[in-house]
Amino acid sequence: MAHINICFVWHMHQPFYKDLVTGEYQLPWTRMHALKDYYGMVKVLEGFPDVHQTFNLVPSMMVQIEDYAEGTAKDPFLRVALKPAEQLTQDEQSFILKYFFQANTGRMIYRYPRYAELYEKWMAAGGDDGRARRAFDVQAMRDLQVVSQLAWFDEEFLTHDVDVKTLVKKGRGYSLDDQALMGRKQQEICGCVLPVYKEFAAKGQIELSITPYYHPILPLLCDSNIASVSHPGVALPRRYVYPGDAEEQIRRARAFAKEKLGAAPRGMWPSEGSVSDQALSIAADQGVKWMATDNGVLGATLGRIAGVMETYRPYLWKHDGRQMHVIFRDHYLSDLIGFVYSRMEPEQAANHFLDRIRENSKPILGSGRDALVPVILDGENAWEHFHESGRDFLKSLYGKISADASMSAVTVSEALGKMKADEIHRIHPGSWINANFDVWIGAEEDNTAWNMLLDARQTYDRVTKSDSGAKLDPEKVRMAFEELLIAEGSDWNWWYGPEHHSDNRAEFDKLFRDHVAQVYRLLGLAPPEALSRPILRVAVAAFHQPPTGLIHPSIEGEVSSYFEWLGAGIYRPDQRQGAMHGREFLVKELHYGSDEATLYVRLDLEQPGPGALAGTEIRMAMEGGGQDMQMSAVLTSTGVALAAGAGTQAAGSVRAAYGRTFELALNLEAAGFEADELFRMQLSVWRDGLPLDAIPAQGWIEFVPAMPSD
Repeated sequence: MAHINICFVWHMHQPFYKDLVTGEYQLPWTRMHALKDYYGMVKVLEGFPDVHQTFNLVPSMMVQIEDYAEGTAKDPFLRVALKPAEQLTQDEQSFILKYFFQANTGRMIYRYPRYAELYEKWMAAGGDDGRARRAFDVQAMRDLQVVSQLAWFDEEFLTHDVDVKTLVKKGRGYSLDDQALMGRKQQEICGCVLPVYKEFAAKGQIELSITPYYHPILPLLCDSNIASVSHPGVALPRRYVYPGDAEEQIRRARAFAKEKLGAAPRGMWPSEGSVSDQALSIAADQGVKWMATDNGVLGATLGRIAGVMETYRPYLWKHDGRQMHVIFRDHYLSDLIGFVYSRMEPEQAANHFLDRIRENSKPILGSGRDALVPVILDGENAWEHFHESGRDFLKSLYGKISADASMSAVTVSEALGKMKADEIHRIHPGSWINANFDVWIGAEEDNTAWNMLLDARQTYDRVTKSDSGAKLDPEKVRMAFEELLIAEGSDWNWWYGPEHHSDNRAEFDKLFRDHVAQVYRLLGLAPPEALSRPILRVAVAAFHQPPTGLIHPSIEGEVSSYFEWLGAGIYRPDQRQGAMHGREFLVKELHYGSDEATLYVRLDLEQPGPGALAGTEIRMAMEGGGQDMQMSAVLTSTGVALAAGAGTQAAGSVRAAYGRTFELALNLEAAGFEADELFRMQLSVWRDGLPLDAIPAQGWIEFVPAMPSD
């Protein structure tokens, strides 16, 4: 009799949060999901030996999990979670209050009465961390440190681990010993993740597939202009054509999986289900036997809407002498698990899911053919929205599949081994979202990021192929290329553009720009000034008062008199936008103005004492009357070292000093500027080759030197 083969493919992925140079993690989400979803999603299958599934693992995620399991990860979130509450600084307390309530309110926070109580206390403070700190005594802070972590522990440990059960039962009033135990259990759980995958793969209950190493959109690496095929007329950045990078990302992924998991996986869920003929060709050459994407791509490939008759079967792509099996996910069913079933009773949801599969499969089974039902989705984030991480739903679903002789849950390779595939000779270039690449390219922010990446990629090629490149430290050259591969990941552009929102968008933006900046730094070059500025078009509240009169201050690194800067323009960043983790504000205030002949600039810096920021670089970009100029000032223990940049005529026309403040004077005429023309400037602060602050955060400060604003 014809049979229903359900192929669950759970995609396990987190961005690469680690700074390769400092070794520090910028966000905690790989660790948090390792405590719960990465382990628990496999372990739950222990009770259902007949249920076979495919788990797609991203190598860059596995590397991070290994780091946590070995206890070598430098995670500031974990560090403050484990620090004795009595010793927390005000900044650390604010950091905890900002980040430790980032969990699903109904399913995770209110599951634990003490967590809910602390959350309500935080909400009552109206998001004001000063008020909240006064409301959180030492015990409340320690309870938050502990319970915010326990909320992410998997049901397996909440149910069966004696230590974890004891911590949960205690509920409040946690001690330093409890806090330390919570930290030890985290490392222990992270250490269980990769072994559980190896164990279940070895006994054949799961198949392991992979994604290219740092989760790039393969078709866009091969040729970014491919986006115009799936979306004609889309605005595109400068063309990015690096198919060799796509090949490297696949090669590394397969080699890593073979080393860590025991075998090179046969299959691949390409990042975001993104495919093209060139991407499939490269993967086929690397030994990939099957790929999966969305049935929206199938419909565009076939030139008609892909219904169940088209979707519920395997395909064999043949192109230019290469071939590969391809399956196309049931978009609707997959999204039901991801977005709908969390609001239903577990058994009701499981029945609905299987009833839908049976109904969809009737015409296929009636024709005497087996049905292949590809259910492919994120294997981690959905479960935050389910009661008790969705384990009751999964157990109900797996139990019903096991009891139904008309259907089986099988791995992709098992399904392909017993079903005949239909041939296709091309595949539409697109992703699982609308069968195009609009999420990652085309919006202004997306295109800015692509252009920055291309600049860095071309710089790497130019430098490493030059005579000077042969003299570079080979390890730094290797790391520079690694940073490029990381920056090619899809995660950064996921948050650019209008499509998605997160409380951590600013952190993702900074992570991307830091990775790109590190390419230049590792090659011994100064990163472009533009990397100091957010790509995100977000408003940063600031106080800005344009100049009200002419000024003529002394340039000595000190404010010798209140009156010398009276009438200057003032730009004051809103430091409430800064935090312990994320953007670092070094500039307290910018003062600027002129006496019509000279531009004066003063930066008041956050520093413990005069000269404390020696080694920090101040960069300035100026435009006016068709003239533009860039210059750099490196703060030293005894003053300032000036370096004029490209396009300047200002040699010898700049004076600067640094002590309690940074002050600079530029002769406008010598620099080629007219005093009665609109003049605009940007400043940025750099340290160790990385951007730390920018004034303004976006755009320019504009004024006419000879005509002060009213």
